[in-house]
Amino acid sequence: MDEILEVLEKDARTSPEDIAKMLKKKLKSVKEAIKKYEKEGIILKYKTVINRELVRQAGSEVRALIEVNIMPQKDVGFDKVAERIYSFPEVSSCYLISGTYDLLLIVEGKDLQTVSRFVAEKLSPLENIRGTSTHFLLKKYKEDGVILKHKEENKRIAISY
Repeated sequence: MDEILEVLEKDARTSPEDIAKMLKKKLKSVKEAIKKYEKEGIILKYKTVINRELVRQAGSEVRALIEVNIMPQKDVGFDKVAERIYSFPEVSSCYLISGTYDLLLIVEGKDLQTVSRFVAEKLSPLENIRGTSTHFLLKKYKEDGVILKHKEENKRIAISY
């Protein structure tokens, strides 16, 4: 992968000036490369990794990983089924995977019941779905290569008699 892309993937806030200095390239060529990557769809979005545990409020959303076993459609394979599934607003990510299941979804909802209803009422009834396995995310330790710090737990002193 291009060095400019590697720098931006680690920290999207790195300025073209800093990238040019780091890589010993001309500023103009760095800016042109970034503009080209954006135009060609290589750079799709700039993202911030947020430690949601530190900003969590009552009613914050729940995330689940859902493994989906599907029957591929004739002549189009998994793509059309996947497209139908990732079109749901609850689905934030959708991956074709190897192993027992075919797709891995990341689904978000305001609570457990919302995600459960999505699986029961929207996902499972689809024609090509053969089965699902839902895993609710309880705690995140690392995301996109960043180790997340957690709130200090109330540490109690052990008492023994």
